Amino acid sequence: MKSLIPWRKLGLLVAGLSLGVTVLYSDSTPVQAQEFHNMIARRILDLQQSSERWIQIDLTSQRLIAWEGNKAVYAVIVSTGKPSTPTRVGNFRVQTKYRSTRMTGPGYDVPDVPYTMYYDGGMAIHGAYWHNMFGTPVSHGCTNVAVDHARWLFEWASVGTPVVVHK
Repeated sequence: MKSLIPWRKLGLLVAGLSLGVTVLYSDSTPVQAQEFHNMIARRILDLQQSSERWIQIDLTSQRLIAWEGNKAVYAVIVSTGKPSTPTRVGNFRVQTKYRSTRMTGPGYDVPDVPYTMYYDGGMAIHGAYWHNMFGTPVSHGCTNVAVDHARWLFEWASVGTPVVVHK
């Protein structure tokens, strides 16, 4: 029985260390999330203090606002990513623009997607002619806009225009 006591103490030590590491990492997650939120908030403040054109996508309200500095110049209801394919939060820039393009992925193949502006890898702001569910997250991660609104945004924005996506 005495030979088991050192092993039991070692087991308690390992369990204690594991618990400590778990607590340490679980406490850092809110801190990291807060820092990320602060980074987005700082970017919005910086853009509002400029005269630069920029796009804000609010995932909670399902709204897109086009800004020139601190002046909102255009606002529309959008449809962003559904829970299984969410729209990523962060600070981006329009990378490429296509008047029309084909979009494919798991479970979809959509030809002639109008007024597409890619800002985060495969994520884009674009016109959606295949649904009228704006205000509801139903996309595969992109920001869907009614075609007439997508056209306005496409003509207003240029490659390099900042895009801020937040909750």
